[in-house]
Amino acid sequence: MKFEEVIGQHTARERLLQLVSEDRVPHAMMLCGPAGAGKMALALAFASYLLCRNHEQGDSCGNCPQCIMLRKWEHPDLHFVYPVIRPAGTSAEHKMVSDDFSREWHHLIAQGPYFTLDQWLAEMGAANQQAQIGAGESDALLRKLSLKSSQGGYKVSLIWLPERMNAECANKLLKLLEEPPMQTVFIMVCEEPEYLIETIRSRVQRIDVPRIGEEAIREALISRRGIDEESAARIARIAGGSWLKALDQLDAGNENRQFLDMFEMLMRLAYMRNVRDMKKWSEVVAAYGRERQLRLLSYFGRMIRENFVYNFRQPELCYMTQDEESFSRNFSRFVNERNVVEISELIARTQRDIRQNANAKMAFFDFALKMIVLIKR
Repeated sequence: MKFEEVIGQHTARERLLQLVSEDRVPHAMMLCGPAGAGKMALALAFASYLLCRNHEQGDSCGNCPQCIMLRKWEHPDLHFVYPVIRPAGTSAEHKMVSDDFSREWHHLIAQGPYFTLDQWLAEMGAANQQAQIGAGESDALLRKLSLKSSQGGYKVSLIWLPERMNAECANKLLKLLEEPPMQTVFIMVCEEPEYLIETIRSRVQRIDVPRIGEEAIREALISRRGIDEESAARIARIAGGSWLKALDQLDAGNENRQFLDMFEMLMRLAYMRNVRDMKKWSEVVAAYGRERQLRLLSYFGRMIRENFVYNFRQPELCYMTQDEESFSRNFSRFVNERNVVEISELIARTQRDIRQNANAKMAFFDFALKMIVLIKR
């Protein structure tokens, strides 16, 4: 992968190239930033640059033997580490390692470097299982990195979501970072560095990757997806610096469209005081599963904020899709100075209850009933 394929992030790119040109490549670095900012894309491009033997104009050449192997991410000196679940049919004694899902991983990254943990879990068929990086991973990585580089250059270990390492794996990896094999570079791609143990954070060079610029997303939508300029500008504003959110808006059946339907339904039922159907609504949401319920509530929180701002009639302050704005034209008057704080607090309390494993049917029915009172203020 080449740096030119990364959307935006020119400052981070220049910093990485400067490390190579000044011969100051650290043995361990950590790219930190929000989901959708392009951390993985940068990491893959930098790994390709380190392994390429024929750099040209600040990028990998794409044609040398190393780059040809990297097209399918099958370079023998590039080692991936990522969270996995226990493979079906294995015993409790089996130590999970990334290689258990190597085929699924290569299938996912072959589709592009912008993806989420949820997409990876779906690729593995995880259902309700939690993915983690276990102790077996650090043992396997030590064996791989102890071998001499097959191509005579760098050995690169790319660790995706290191914050999902368990304690035993983290402590073993720490020893590797303290005494790294020669010409080995660890590239960590992290979204929640606060969950990493302090001793690992202190031994890596952190590079913060900010949200992608709105203009960069707009240009990418036009050039890569063939979107017209007006639609691209609207989507780029809504994306909030995330290419993943921009892609979601292109999917007619995306989750936010479903969440908008549920938001519209609840607000109409609350306005009509239709308690019977509100109970049915809460039962449907209760079947979503906790993570999706939390995303639904986050979406509701955004819609309440956007509807409140919509009342000021200043388009540059609003970040809504055309469908959201169509509903908000008539609904926004029900979100005002008298209730916006209380509605936001109600959403936050419901999120807290769901995180604490409260009964979802009760939590959402209570949420729905309280909306009857709040939107009439």
